[in-house]
Amino acid sequence: MPNIFFDEAFDTGAGLHHSFSWDRLGDIKEGRGDLGEEVPVLVYRLLQYSMNHVLAEEYGPERANELYRKAGHLAGGELARNVLDLSLPLDAFVAQLQEKLRELKVGVLRVESIDEDAGSIVLTVAQDLDCSGLPPTNEVVCSYDEGFLAGVLEAYTDKKFQVREIDCWASGDRVCRFQCSAGDSAHT
Repeated sequence: MPNIFFDEAFDTGAGLHHSFSWDRLGDIKEGRGDLGEEVPVLVYRLLQYSMNHVLAEEYGPERANELYRKAGHLAGGELARNVLDLSLPLDAFVAQLQEKLRELKVGVLRVESIDEDAGSIVLTVAQDLDCSGLPPTNEVVCSYDEGFLAGVLEAYTDKKFQVREIDCWASGDRVCRFQCSAGDSAHT
């Protein structure tokens, strides 16, 4: 029986390459009939923080953050393409994204500013799944969210986005604030 995380098409010669796509998430309702689809934030953070710890030990903190951004980007793009209506006008798309992130208990998304001509957006996420409630350490820690938001925005606009967290619960703020800047077409 094949492993769902691997696909022969991704054989690199040095072994099979780990693959992910939306359809590999399975039928969660069927598989977790008694337990349901929700999991406590504690369990999510156990997975995320332990993975971050191991990646930072193996590759260093900067590389660990880069890998988290890449994973977030993949997840954000998959969520956008499979759950959101990418044909909506910007205001309706943002409203839909806000509703979906709240429904999934990821956080409360707000738009502080949008400059469509400059391709610049400032977003905040309150009650963020990744960091709300952490003790202040004077750092921003939501690299996964940076990638996630970039993936969502890229799927919607077909432009590459650079997203960086500029405020975070861990830096002493009560919301995570992200500066999002559009670049060239995602398919150039």
